[in-house]
Amino acid sequence: MKKLYIITTLLLFVSLGIFAQNRTKKPVNVSIFQNTPVLFNPTDYPDGVTEKDGLIYLGNGRIVLKKIHIPEFRNYTETEIKITLVSNGDPWDKSGSCFVIPRNSKITMLDVAADKASYPQQDTLKYEQLTGIVSGNDYVPTVELMRFMTPFGVGHFSNNEDSVSKRRRPVYVDGWAENVSWKQDITDLLPLLEGEAYIGVYIDTWTKEGYKVDVELSFTESNLKNDKKPKTHVLPLINTNYYIGQRHPDIFSRKDVEIPFTVPKKAKNVRLKYITTGHGGHAGGDEFRPQRNILKVDGLEVLNFLPWRTDCASFRRFNPTSGVWLTKKEMAYISNEGKRAVKEIEEPLASSDLSRSNWCPGSDVPPMKVNLPNLAAGSHTLTISIPESKPITDNKLNHWLVSAYLVWEE
Repeated sequence: MKKLYIITTLLLFVSLGIFAQNRTKKPVNVSIFQNTPVLFNPTDYPDGVTEKDGLIYLGNGRIVLKKIHIPEFRNYTETEIKITLVSNGDPWDKSGSCFVIPRNSKITMLDVAADKASYPQQDTLKYEQLTGIVSGNDYVPTVELMRFMTPFGVGHFSNNEDSVSKRRRPVYVDGWAENVSWKQDITDLLPLLEGEAYIGVYIDTWTKEGYKVDVELSFTESNLKNDKKPKTHVLPLINTNYYIGQRHPDIFSRKDVEIPFTVPKKAKNVRLKYITTGHGGHAGGDEFRPQRNILKVDGLEVLNFLPWRTDCASFRRFNPTSGVWLTKKEMAYISNEGKRAVKEIEEPLASSDLSRSNWCPGSDVPPMKVNLPNLAAGSHTLTISIPESKPITDNKLNHWLVSAYLVWEE
């Protein structure tokens, strides 16, 4: 009996291995951007739309766009995005966003940049003066494929003999990283990519050197005949990234933001994806102070969490130009004589080490997922609340970058 059990188990593992091998084809990799500059240079990239090297630049070079053509897949297809980034001379940490423009949006950032259209006006009681953050007449907000944060100077300043960074490297970092790279599963967003689409990268840089980025999409389709791709729909709800013609969004410091949406009758497996990061760059601001994000659907709380990263010191090797302070502390150590001892030392503390509102210099920002299995067809309202956020005052640019979309099958 024991021998039969072992043989059966082995056969099961063999069959599972064959299944795993046969289920998926070899991934199809599509390179979108290669060593592509993203920078701020009004001389070479004037206001409006600039076409250069087969790419489209907006915002004086801070946004780069490319039209892609992706075939429609018949079977279930896993989709992944990979972004690799180096500094081209910008020593600072900056927010970044890789996005896709929904095909059903008749007004796009391209039209706004070319002065051919404006974002639709919204109810100022609900959205103040923040145009372009929610759907309106002929407009659908941009959908983020990945939110990311550039580290301080990775690549350009990573030479261990660099005059800027060599004295900032702590003993526990054996060498600065040459680049930073992130991957995320974006299978839910495949419907926005199949066919023709504009994909872009935005970095909030204000230097003429900026950054260089690589973006690659990977599609892995199932081989199984009955593993058909579900008919998936994506409904963009909000995006407060200030890409083109938009303002820093400190609205959450004054009110909750409500977004109406409609779920069709055939919708099933409804889920909400939510991306959030707090910014401000000063002590006590939205960047350096933990604050709860609360989401409600029709007044019922569906997500209440503290978007706060405490592991930023683990990204130290990506941040050669981060500012460093010396802090005094009592340190226990083992002396040369092998005895335990304590003495006061000065220890380096880098800006990139500090905890932040859901991001670190050099990190990506995965979306939060909220399953809404009991959401009925019809009209609904999503409410986003960040009750402890601060308003913009003088040079204190407090704001929260949030984006959200719904996904469902039919």
